[in-house]
Amino acid sequence: MAIITEEEEEETKPLVPPGSKESTMKNPFPFWFYFTIIFSLATLLFVSLSLYSSQNDPRSWFLSLPPALRQHYSDGRTLKVQVNPDELPIQVFVAESGPAQSENVIVVHGLGLSSYAFREMIQSLGSKGIHGVAIDLPGNGFSDKSMVVVGGDREIGFVGRVKEVYGLIQEKGVFWAFDHMVETGDLPYEEIIKLQNSKRRSLKAIELGSEETAKVLDQVIDTLGLSPVHLVLHDSALGLASNWVSENPQSVRSITLIDSSINPALPLWVLHIPVIREVLLGFSFAFKMLVSLRCSKDMTLSQIEAHRILLKGSNGREAVLGSLKKLNHSFDIALWGNSDAVNGIPMQVIWSKQVSDVWSEEGQRVSKALPKAKFVTHSGSRWPQESKSSELTGYIADFVSAFPISIKRVPEEPIPEKVQKILDEAKAGGDHDHAHAGYTDAYGLGEGWTT
Repeated sequence: MAIITEEEEEETKPLVPPGSKESTMKNPFPFWFYFTIIFSLATLLFVSLSLYSSQNDPRSWFLSLPPALRQHYSDGRTLKVQVNPDELPIQVFVAESGPAQSENVIVVHGLGLSSYAFREMIQSLGSKGIHGVAIDLPGNGFSDKSMVVVGGDREIGFVGRVKEVYGLIQEKGVFWAFDHMVETGDLPYEEIIKLQNSKRRSLKAIELGSEETAKVLDQVIDTLGLSPVHLVLHDSALGLASNWVSENPQSVRSITLIDSSINPALPLWVLHIPVIREVLLGFSFAFKMLVSLRCSKDMTLSQIEAHRILLKGSNGREAVLGSLKKLNHSFDIALWGNSDAVNGIPMQVIWSKQVSDVWSEEGQRVSKALPKAKFVTHSGSRWPQESKSSELTGYIADFVSAFPISIKRVPEEPIPEKVQKILDEAKAGGDHDHAHAGYTDAYGLGEGWTT
């Protein structure tokens, strides 16, 4: 008779290593541990995205602006322009000062600036009886810097896809994909992609070239009834506005160039470099060093800070860099200035004599390229509009005042089709009775009155 002992039973049990798959399956702790970690990280990511979205809210951004910027916005107004027929209209910010029935001076800024830089200039022009207008080109200042694009399968990057997944979870619920997997045994990849593409709302930075600038200027000037205008172009605005001048010489009384160059004074190329761009746009002292080194040493910290905020907010950096790529870097100022369309327009060149010998030589080159232009120097830097606004305004006001008073172009209102038909019939028939058709005559007796 065999005797089965307890020790033999223990020997027959297979030994399971602690780290094996079977051991893990019997112990639920690792599963719930990793599940909790993943769920916590996902929650933290979604909360961060929510905070990021609230920081990009236009209202919150506007309320966080310095008082001077908010005041500048309150003093101006926005207009709608249609740059591309297949896109929604773009809002363009405009600041004005001075009597509307006087000479119209419109100031166009270069890349990296906005109408805020010329607020003192247009106010000074207004005090001299000249109607000063400064605009924010799209992609700059308070004008639209991006447009919302709905639908499509565009590449939006990792952060954009994470935000899409977050929105999908908000709409369908956390366990929507899990429930679908339990029912069908497979993840709904096609349905997820279809939903993402149909409801995808992404921001596309507005990139402004000379053709787009021409459309913007044309519509702003037409909407405000400014034609003909005295055009003031600063920095890289010459390359942006040159097409409009060539196409509309009849709408231009004079042109003033202030330290104009194809390449902007602000080295925008550094904003392409990761980390460096975050430092420059994220910290006031870093941006001030950049401006002081290349643009102006006379600007106050508050003035520089305003430009940094406008350049940083609402995709401003992306829009400016996109416009920089579209600049015509092979632009020939001599060829443009001596063309048949532009040659007859009076010009003035205002140039800095304080920046460097190289910049002074550049001014002489521009002067030789435009031999008919009046050439004067100022005591400021390449961004002189804030520190030397009175000096620049004096040059502009004297130049504008030397011309005869402009004759405003009043657009003719089209005659209604019904009225035009009656007039045509009256002219063709030559009958006196028909000449009064549809109208009361001078005595108010109507068309049925006869002698």
